[in-house]
Amino acid sequence: MKNYIKIITLSIGLIIGTPALAASPTDVFSNCLVDALNGKERKNLAKWIFFAIAAHPDITSYSKASTKDINDSDKYVGKLITKLLTADCSSELNNARKSNPRAIEQGFGLVGKVAMQELMTNQNVTKAISNYIKYADQEKINQVLLKK
Repeated sequence: MKNYIKIITLSIGLIIGTPALAASPTDVFSNCLVDALNGKERKNLAKWIFFAIAAHPDITSYSKASTKDINDSDKYVGKLITKLLTADCSSELNNARKSNPRAIEQGFGLVGKVAMQELMTNQNVTKAISNYIKYADQEKINQVLLKK
């Protein structure tokens, strides 16, 4: 029993005494962007991304978004990005861009992922994205996966 207490005490001491690895300025900026967004903003970003994807010629016929819907979304995102870059995360942006010319691109890459997660966690979306399973040949897939 005393040995376990010594091991636990030593482990806690190592954890407390070990300095945390410093995040890069780009990571700090990316996290600031994500932390500054609320759920409604993430959903509106996901809607904007959907509209952008729906602009592809092979996809556009499946979208019912009107020009007004798209323009309203563009305006919303323009204002949101302005707020994020000039108010919420301006100092983090300046630090990040000094060390990484792609900081904005990488930061908003994370924002896009978070915005899509906002949609993907909805049970209707999860169900829709897994409907293909009814038509996939599980036996054939398993045969490939079980090959040595």
